[in-house]
Amino acid sequence: MQEAEIIEIQSGENFHFDCNQRVRCFNDCCCDLTQLLTPYDILRLKKNLGISSSVFLDRFTRQHSGPQTGLPIVSLKPRDPIHRLCPFVTSSGCSVYPDRPSSCRMYPVIRSVSRIGLNGKAIVKYMLIREPHCKGFECKRGRNVEEWIFDQELILYNQHNDAMAAFISLKNSNAPGRLPGNAQDLFHAALYDIDRFREQVFVEGRWAALLMGDVPVSAQTDDEEMLKLGLRVLKNFLQRTDLNI
Repeated sequence: MQEAEIIEIQSGENFHFDCNQRVRCFNDCCCDLTQLLTPYDILRLKKNLGISSSVFLDRFTRQHSGPQTGLPIVSLKPRDPIHRLCPFVTSSGCSVYPDRPSSCRMYPVIRSVSRIGLNGKAIVKYMLIREPHCKGFECKRGRNVEEWIFDQELILYNQHNDAMAAFISLKNSNAPGRLPGNAQDLFHAALYDIDRFREQVFVEGRWAALLMGDVPVSAQTDDEEMLKLGLRVLKNFLQRTDLNI
């Protein structure tokens, strides 16, 4: 069986690729699914479906903790155990296309972000993954990475995902190893179950000692502001010498 080829590509370098109903392999990449979701992915998907984050997580995802870090990991639950179809794929394409996950948008480009030095400066690298089954590379239209990111409306996704990557780096630096069990609920709610976290903060009055500063009123209705507040709370938590809550 032929393996996928991964090629490094420079940001301004053109590549030929497109995905639409005219491509012979249309929808093939929506099966045999192992789809990790970022916090911003979930925010967009639950809003598209008109349901709460709690309902979305219960209905459409699998969840577990990272064996080394204890951080929550969330992935899409396939529609069936044999073909492992995405729960949102239809014969005519993606039913949540305007709010599809960032990894779907980015394909076939891989964006790698690393941070070096004390200032945490980000270094971004790009690669192309060419899988044998994918016929999108037969397209004649050429685009570079920046054009692809713009076309796929990835700028906002990348901003949120980079903030998440910076937070994970901080966690690994300040609190390496597994999270204590009593912190798992806080991390899961603040990162992924944004509606439950909003209720905990604004209705139940939880995590007051970790808010530290003004809480934006807009977070009561704005999911993006609530996600930013969640990251702030978690960063404050990681600054503590005692990680018990």
